[in-house]
Amino acid sequence: MQFQYLKYDLYRYFYPSDKVSQISLSEKIKTIIFTQGIWATMVYRLRRWVEFECNNAVIRSIIKPIGRILQIMIEIITGISIAPEVDIGPGLYIGHFGNIFIAGTTKIGKFVNISHEVTLGYAGRGERWGQPERIGDFVYIAPGAKIVGNISIGNNAVVGANSVLTKSIPDNAVAMGVPARIINYNSSKDFIVYNHKMNNDIL
Repeated sequence: MQFQYLKYDLYRYFYPSDKVSQISLSEKIKTIIFTQGIWATMVYRLRRWVEFECNNAVIRSIIKPIGRILQIMIEIITGISIAPEVDIGPGLYIGHFGNIFIAGTTKIGKFVNISHEVTLGYAGRGERWGQPERIGDFVYIAPGAKIVGNISIGNNAVVGANSVLTKSIPDNAVAMGVPARIINYNSSKDFIVYNHKMNNDIL
């Protein structure tokens, strides 16, 4: 499943909008070589597959340490850390590299945008202690956003730049500030751009 998901991750970079329906193999290779978000996503998908989907003990024993080494290299080179315990749906898009930390057992939906300097991690007091439980589909997480505590984000939501979100928000909500508060329900429709022709089969 992870390699199928990776195909849709790559679509987000190869075919970023409905205006782009075809690119050459050389352009695809160039995109992979020069896009750090793709490197981090590929290593995450590999580690997720090895640790949670691969049933062959021999393959797991060989690839698991390799995946760990690759993850350390990705963290050093790109500043992106995505734990394999995080369950991320297809169509992940990391717009820019640097200071991205996604930990815990968060379930992240399909076609989510994660920007640079974003953290999904542990925080909170009492019942709110923990990591984000769920990030919905078509969520846009802007640069510098911090999402912490035992909270959930609805589908089509937006977490604004440099915001600190410590409370759950519903579908279509746009939250900004420190602490983040809902400012409207205009959704992420203008922020999540993708090629419908390339991705209709999983929508």
